[in-house]
Formats: sequence, C-alpha cells, structure tokens
Amino acid sequence: MNNTEKLAASLGISAEWLPAMQAVPRETFVPDVGLACPENGASYPVDRRARPDEWLSAVYSDASIITQREDGKGDPLQISDGMASSSISAPGIAFTCLELLAPRDHDRVLEIGAGTGYTAAVLSARVGEKNVTTLEVDPGIAKRAEANLAEAGFAPHLIVGDGRTGFPDHAPYDRVHATVAVAEVPFTWVEQTRPGGVIVAPWQPLRDHGLLTRLTTTSDGAYGRFHGPAGYMMLRSHRAQLKWRVHHDEEAQVTTTALDPRTVFKAGPGLRLAAVALAPGLIYWEKHFDDGSFSLLLFEIGDPDGPWAACDWEPGHDHYEVTQYGDRRLWDELEDAFEWWIRHDGPGVERFGLTVTPEGDQLWLDEPTRPV
Repeated sequence: MNNTEKLAASLGISAEWLPAMQAVPRETFVPDVGLACPENGASYPVDRRARPDEWLSAVYSDASIITQREDGKGDPLQISDGMASSSISAPGIAFTCLELLAPRDHDRVLEIGAGTGYTAAVLSARVGEKNVTTLEVDPGIAKRAEANLAEAGFAPHLIVGDGRTGFPDHAPYDRVHATVAVAEVPFTWVEQTRPGGVIVAPWQPLRDHGLLTRLTTTSDGAYGRFHGPAGYMMLRSHRAQLKWRVHHDEEAQVTTTALDPRTVFKAGPGLRLAAVALAPGLIYWEKHFDDGSFSLLLFEIGDPDGPWAACDWEPGHDHYEVTQYGDRRLWDELEDAFEWWIRHDGPGVERFGLTVTPEGDQLWLDEPTRPV
C-alpha cells in the first residue's frame, strides 16, 4: 500500500471518500517546515530538507500541522510566538467533517477557509472543481493554496475575502464546509444555501471549547445537532481575548456558597452549553494549587477589564468563598445555569441542538420547539 492507502486504512475512510482522498497527494499541501500536532502526544517540528523521512511520516499521520502563527508575524514552530493562525487539519477530523457534509455528485460547495488548499482539492475530486468555491481571508495563504492546488492538478474558484460574508456570486450552494470555527453561525451562509442544503462548521462560542455541528437549511433558518468535539482556529472576525484578571478587588463582593465548584467543573460540556444560552459570554476555567485547594475562575469573553469572579474550594469546609466584581454577578449566573441543568436531568451534548435565524443562534434541548 502507498502512504495514502495506509492512512486511509488507519482512519477507516469510507468507500465514498476513498477515491477523492487517493486523488490528492497530501504532501503537495504541506510546507517544508511546520509544527506537527498529534491529537494524543507532544507537538514536534518537522523539516523536509533536514529530516525528510520524519516530515513525510508526519504528513501521512493523523496530525494537524501548523503553518502560520500570529497571522504571519510569528514563527510557526515557536509556541511562544503566539496564536496559531493557519494549518492543515488532521486528516481524521477533516474527513469526519466531509462525511457529515455528504456532498452528492455535482453539488455546489462553498468552503470557508482554504488554508493550504488540501480540503478544497479533496472536494474538487469529489464534486468537480468548477463546483467548489473556497474563501481565504489571508492573501499570502491564498496565493500558496492556489499554487498547491495547481501543482496537484486542481483549479477550484479561490476567492480572497472574509468567510463571514460568504460569496453570493456563486450561490445558491448545496453545501457549506467551514474549516474555521465560529462564535455564531453567520446567517449569510444560510441565505446562500438552498433549502435542504447542509452546513458543517466547528461551533465555538466559548472560543476554547468547540463542537462540530451539522445544520440543515430551510427557507428562513437552519437546524441541527452536535457531532462531537472540534477545536479549530477561530474565523478571524470572531476572535476574542480570553483572560481572567483581578482588578478593582477592593470593590468586589465576597459571599459564600454551598455549591462545590468542583461539582460545577466536573459537570462537563453539557453544562457549558447550558451556560452559553443562559449566561451569554461567560467562560470559566479551573486552577489547582499545590496545597490541594481549587478555584473556579469566571470572566466575560473579550473583556479583560470587565466582570470577574472566583469560587475557592478548600478541604474541610462546608461553604466556599465567592468573590465577584462588575455589573454581572457571574457566579450567580453560573449557579442558575447549573440548577437549570440539574432540573433537566443533567443533559449531555447529544441532547442539545442549534437553530440559526437572522436574530442569531438559539440552543434547544431535545427538539427545536424547546429552546434553552
């Protein structure tokens, strides 16, 4: 077996996608130098010229490879240089998304985020290059993607532009495939997709925890469910700063709670989804201390100077100190969301779904008629 066949066998690629995968030489879309990031394991630098065998092994493994950092201002190999801003996705999650997308022969597909061009090539092999439009916000990345595609023998429509706006010139689309995460699904994507079409996108309103969503469009919206975790780089226009910072502590309110913050944290992604709907913009992180104590740190996405809270657990205590500052009482909001979640039998992610309308995203429980 060749490298593609071995990778396909290890990932269990379906018969529907195997011919398209075999038609695209993955190494054509990977730069000579990058940072390989296996899902389970430490990241490591790869260099085609210095270590060609290691580079090729990484290309045909289930690892994403970071190709840009800080929108081109940082070294992709140096995590200390800042945020990763472009990559070639790990083939496992890439083909999971394509399986969910399920395009038919000759379907018209809009891709958000060309990146290196790899998935645009796979889609071109599946539905025909004239039916694929791929958007890339970064002109430099778009230029390299175009060269990669040409070298591999593909010429889909490659447009430089903000994925948030879609590309109405080639609408209506049968499928929309996002390779970047969104804080909320842009309604322009729905408007540019014909009724009964499909949108597949990583949905990350919390920016650091994402879920893969598959939506089916109607004449006035889109409806769907979640299909497992998916951590992707954010659409650039949807980025937001994540920072918990103590400020105005002399004005903070100190109370106590009987709710153990460890219980809240261990509740998992189902509670996080409930909080997205019931306490919009709230995010919480955990912090463990050497003495065995634990804190849950709460803040508002994108506002390091805004409200913050902390709930501190110490062994042997019946109540736990809560400190809150700002125009929102974030711990109180999280407690309310937790109680809602408990009253509804602690639902997991599989019971939630998403509706997209011109007014925004709406989470629901079990069915669209039961909004959270």
